[in-house]
Amino acid sequence: MKGLLQRIFHIGAGSPKLDYEESKRLIQSRNPADRRLVAGNLQVQPEVLYFLATDPDHTVRTAVAGNEATPVQADLILAKDQHEAVRADLARKISRLAPTLTQRQSDRVKEMTYEVLDELVRDQAVKIRRIVSEALKDMPDAPPEIVQLLARDTELSVAGPLLQYSPLLRDEDLLDLVRQMPIVGAVRAIAQRKGVSSAVADEIGSGDDVDAITALLGNSSAQIREDTLDRLIERAPAHKAWHRPLVERPRLSDSAAKRLARFVAQNLIQRLKARADLKLETVKALQAIVLERLEAEGGKSEEPDGMPEEAASDKLMEEARKLKEAGKLTENALVDALIGGKPGLVNAGLAVLAEQPLSVVEKILSSHSPKGITAIVWKAGLPMRFSVRLQSVVARIPAAQTLKPRADGGFPLSEEALAWQLGFFADMAAEGAQKQGAVQ
Repeated sequence: MKGLLQRIFHIGAGSPKLDYEESKRLIQSRNPADRRLVAGNLQVQPEVLYFLATDPDHTVRTAVAGNEATPVQADLILAKDQHEAVRADLARKISRLAPTLTQRQSDRVKEMTYEVLDELVRDQAVKIRRIVSEALKDMPDAPPEIVQLLARDTELSVAGPLLQYSPLLRDEDLLDLVRQMPIVGAVRAIAQRKGVSSAVADEIGSGDDVDAITALLGNSSAQIREDTLDRLIERAPAHKAWHRPLVERPRLSDSAAKRLARFVAQNLIQRLKARADLKLETVKALQAIVLERLEAEGGKSEEPDGMPEEAASDKLMEEARKLKEAGKLTENALVDALIGGKPGLVNAGLAVLAEQPLSVVEKILSSHSPKGITAIVWKAGLPMRFSVRLQSVVARIPAAQTLKPRADGGFPLSEEALAWQLGFFADMAAEGAQKQGAVQ
C-alpha cells in the first residue's frame, strides 16, 4: 500500500528523510515548494502534517491530503477545504484506505476515517463523489453505509458505477432502487450488472424504462424467466432496439423464436435460423414465415437502393468529411438534413464533428437518452438548441422529458457529466461491436 501511494502521489522513497528541526525550518519558509517537501513526505511527524493542513497555499494542503502519513484529525479538516483539488486528493486516499482498516487501528481512528469519508460523499462537487464511487465500486469490503448512500446519489456518474458493479448491493436494495424510479440511467446500470437475478429482471422487465430493458436483454448473464421474456416479446414490435438482443438471448424457446420472426428485420431472422438450440421443424417454420412476410411486403429489400448497410454508412461518413473540409458542416446544414429526411447524414455529421465512431452516435440516438444526445452535441461543438431538436425530431422524446438549455442557452450539465455520458455510450457501442463480432 505504501509503495502504491508513493507512486500515486509522487512521494516517499525518493525524498530525503527529514528530522523534526529540519521540518520546522521548512514549514516556516515563505516558499510553498519548501513546505510541499514536508507535506508530501511519508516520514514526517504527524503534528507537522496537522499544522500544514491549514497552510495558506492549496498545493501544500493538496500534498498533505494525499499523504498516507497524515493523521486522520487533519483529514477531517481537509475534507471541508474550500479548494476542490485538495478534497479530490483526499478522496482518492481515503477511498483506498477505508476498506483496509483492521483491528490494529483503534475504534476511534476507524470512526474518524469513516467520518471523513462520509463528509466526502456528501460533497457538493460531483467530481469528489465520483472519485469515491469509482474507488469503491467493486470492493467487497467497502463501508456498506457509504455504498448505499452513493448508490442513491442524484448524479448518474456517481451512482452508476456502484449500481452496476458493487457486490454490496443485495437484491432487496436493487429492487427498492428500481421501484423508486431513480435518476435516468440508474435502472439501466442495474440491468447491466453481472448475474442479474430473476427477481430484479422481472421488476425491470415489467417497467417502462425502454433503455433499461434494452440493456437487460443484452446482458447475457441476466436471469430472465421465460414468461418475463414472453411478455417483453409482446411489447417488442414497438421497440426496435429490443429486437437484436431478443434474437441473441442465450436461451430462447422455439415458440419465442417463431413469434420474433413475425416482426424482426430479415437479417435478424437469419440469425434466428442459425441458432443451434432450435429444432429442425422450428427452422422450417421460420423459413415459411420469411416467405409469408416477403409476399405481404411485396418482396421489398430492406437495404436502401440495394446498398449494404456498411457501404451506405461509409458513403455518408465520406460525405460528412467533405462537408467539414469545405467548412459547410454547420448546424444549419444538419438542420437541413433533418428537415430533408436524411437522418443518416445527421448521424455521420455528428460523428465527424465530435470525432467519434458512427456506432457511438447511433447507439446514443437509438437509446433515446436526453443526456446522451446532449453529450454528443456538446462534443460536436454545436449549441444546446440543436440537442433539443435532436431529442424531439430524431429520438422522439416527449417535450416533458426533453433536456432543456439553461436560461442563458448553455448546456444544463457540467462538462464532467457530459464527458461521462459520452464515455458511457462509447463503452456500450464497443461492447456491442465485440458481441456482434463474436457471433459472426
